Amino acid sequence: MEKLTIEIVDNIETASVFNELSHPQSGGICVFVGSVREFTDNEEVVALEFETYKNMALKEMEKIALEALEKWTLNKVVIRHAVGTKKVEEPVVVVGASSAHRTACFEASRFLIDTLKEKVPIWKKEIFKNKSVWVSAHP
Repeated sequence: MEKLTIEIVDNIETASVFNELSHPQSGGICVFVGSVREFTDNEEVVALEFETYKNMALKEMEKIALEALEKWTLNKVVIRHAVGTKKVEEPVVVVGASSAHRTACFEASRFLIDTLKEKVPIWKKEIFKNKSVWVSAHP
């Protein structure tokens, strides 16, 4: 049984994530979905655009997932990020973990999203009505 699902995709289908994390020994499944919000700093967002160096991003995502598996007793982990242009309310990232107990999957899910945003080479451009701005100039 595969423990890890790590992907860079064009579109995120959130409905399948529960089934991907489901495991007979899991009493807890936690999922975080990040989506495009309508306003940033009081400016109306039209869309976000994501670019990545896919091979490097997948390697970093796998490192993060494996670190989570070492830190917590998890049955499954999902990390999936979208690339391309996404409109308001579209999902752009989903992370999740399943475990026997809720504490491990809550803590692991927070670690997954926070560490992904800090370390994975995925760049975001915010597209407003009158301008666009690249953000997330790291790693």
